[in-house]
Amino acid sequence: MDERDIRILKAIADLGTGSPERITEETGIPVSTVHYRLNNLREAGVITNDLYDLDLDALGLGVTVLVEVLADYAGEHADVASTITEIEGVTTLLSTMGETDFVAVAHLPDDKAVGRLLREFERIPAVERTNSTYVIETLYDDARALSSYSVESLVNALADE
Repeated sequence: MDERDIRILKAIADLGTGSPERITEETGIPVSTVHYRLNNLREAGVITNDLYDLDLDALGLGVTVLVEVLADYAGEHADVASTITEIEGVTTLLSTMGETDFVAVAHLPDDKAVGRLLREFERIPAVERTNSTYVIETLYDDARALSSYSVESLVNALADE
């Protein structure tokens, strides 16, 4: 990956689109080059999909719950993780160090769904206990991680020499 690739990825994050024409306007990189590099980034697994971002509040999934999970399992860590990811509404699962083994993020339609979610965690034999946090307001959530960096920082950290 070189500086042009990074500038293209940064433009995608900033613009919220993978449109080669818009990327060209933002970066000054010729549209044919943008097409070529986007294909290479897809083949390399850096770009994983062409999905549209969704506004979960507008969709009706505006209740966010963070669930810290302390597990006591004799089997595989991955088996417990797999069971947790099967719970409807869990959109992110993080493996953590310290007292907490996992942190799950769930996006739900209402309070009734929160109760259902917590009961599902209670049904998992390896889950010893949970600590749930009801998110009152999302103050910042950027699904496009690159937008929080300057192009220069990204080039310095990621570009091949």
